[in-house]
Amino acid sequence: MHGRPRLRPTLRRTLSTATLCVAVVLLGGCTRAPEVALAPAAGAPVCATAAWPSTVARQSRVATDPDTGSVAAWGDPAVIARCGLDPLGPTTDDCVSVDGVDWVVRALSDGSVATTYGRDPAIEVLAPAAYGPVPLLLPAFTAVASSLPENGRACA
Repeated sequence: MHGRPRLRPTLRRTLSTATLCVAVVLLGGCTRAPEVALAPAAGAPVCATAAWPSTVARQSRVATDPDTGSVAAWGDPAVIARCGLDPLGPTTDDCVSVDGVDWVVRALSDGSVATTYGRDPAIEVLAPAAYGPVPLLLPAFTAVASSLPENGRACA
């Protein structure tokens, strides 16, 4: 038999599967992890081991850049949380209590942000407008926010 050698059907299937796997890996590599600026106290032990939720607003957790325990993200566009911010002082911004955790909430041009109030260090949650007001997402962060030491401040 001359010409090109014929591959057995099982080998052909294996090569096709391998090609598909490589394509999935290459295409998956095109999605960039959200870049997150580390907070000043990101290295605090309570932040480095933060028990972030596995889902937020029915969105799965995604990788971040840098990939550290003090930051986390969910979905696309990403809801981003970071631990290690300086605690907030007195403020006139809106303050809400969700599941026993106080949060200061501010509107942004493309969403909203909530920062724990009365916790040191603080956690910040940035929510794109696509997810609605950030207070609706805060129950997912109750456990991790409750693990932060309290500093005596509370919503009035």
